[in-house]
Amino acid sequence: MPRRHRTTARSPRTVRCGGLRPDRLPPDQQVGRRHRHRTGRDRPDRATARSHAWAAAGTSAPDHAIDEAHPLVLDIDATLVTAHSEKEQAAPTFKRGFGFHPLCAFVDHGTGGTGEPVAMLLRPGNSGSNTASDHITVVQDALAQLPLDPAYRVGKKVLVRIDGAGGTHHLIEYLTKRRLSYSIGFGLTDAHADAIDLVPEQAWTPAYDADGQVRDGAWITEITDLLDLSTWPKGMRVIVRKERPHPGAQLRFTDRDGLRLTAFVTNTRRGQLPDLELRHRRRARCEDRIRAAKATGLQNLPLHGFDQNRIWLALVQLACELLAWMQMLALTEVPARRWEPKRLRLRLLSIAGKIARHARRVRLRLAATAPDVDLLVASLNRLAALPAPA
Repeated sequence: MPRRHRTTARSPRTVRCGGLRPDRLPPDQQVGRRHRHRTGRDRPDRATARSHAWAAAGTSAPDHAIDEAHPLVLDIDATLVTAHSEKEQAAPTFKRGFGFHPLCAFVDHGTGGTGEPVAMLLRPGNSGSNTASDHITVVQDALAQLPLDPAYRVGKKVLVRIDGAGGTHHLIEYLTKRRLSYSIGFGLTDAHADAIDLVPEQAWTPAYDADGQVRDGAWITEITDLLDLSTWPKGMRVIVRKERPHPGAQLRFTDRDGLRLTAFVTNTRRGQLPDLELRHRRRARCEDRIRAAKATGLQNLPLHGFDQNRIWLALVQLACELLAWMQMLALTEVPARRWEPKRLRLRLLSIAGKIARHARRVRLRLAATAPDVDLLVASLNRLAALPAPA
């Protein structure tokens, strides 16, 4: 029988450059070493592009009509990225894995939108979850990306929202000095739990659910006046939530009467306690942003050098920003405004098309039988109608 010749496409990891794989070039020619400490040079360009995108979005922009009562929200959270091979500065993680522990900051687009990354800091896997210096670095990088007037970058029109990892003296003191609003998780000690026992029942207010309605089995109160906060910055309020634990949940030593106790701190002076607590719990949307980033390249850092993976992280961040801007500008007031990357690729970005040239005109012909082709055409027309950046 005649032999069958089968050809296989080379994997991108084995593409050769001058006879050598890029990750096996001499040290002085590796991308990460040639561009060491240069990954931040794209920050002004990204900030400029963000200002154009938000200006074109108008009332749909995250910074539209922001004030102290309705601030621009920065969500900060860390995630674990597993390394399946030996990579520079990869280290064991607190969950008994091996890899990296990047810290990310996202601008929240609210309940009707998604979010966009404004800062990502690559860290070894053994980096601490509550390292204040890393949180301050990410906050500074995120503020530099906001297309706000410099006079308003320092002010309570910007709310920094973090989980319990941000509840450190150094970070809260920094946010207070910058006069930023904050809503940060706060770990309870035995002394705090004893103070909660002194709160009378009539001082507890029913909590709200995600829709802003009264939630059964959850209550809110403030214990600021019951604690010694002399070592903490002035203006910090401690708000506690108690609720019935979920089935199977294990109670902690600080819980009371079979109820789970959690707390957060904020310097917001106005607003009802249930509203402030609901605003803080909406920080969980940051986990959705991290999941979307992992679907856009953050799931694995493929290169060996630490600086090379920093460049990869910058590319992931840029891809997430382009998707967020596209949804904000082209998919306004449609359910696709909240689609995550996997669904966008399946429903819109995978629609087949080709470029045709006729009578000195260029046309894009799309597959008419695609289920969401009308949505894609409407979004392209909406983008084409936007004015060019000044």
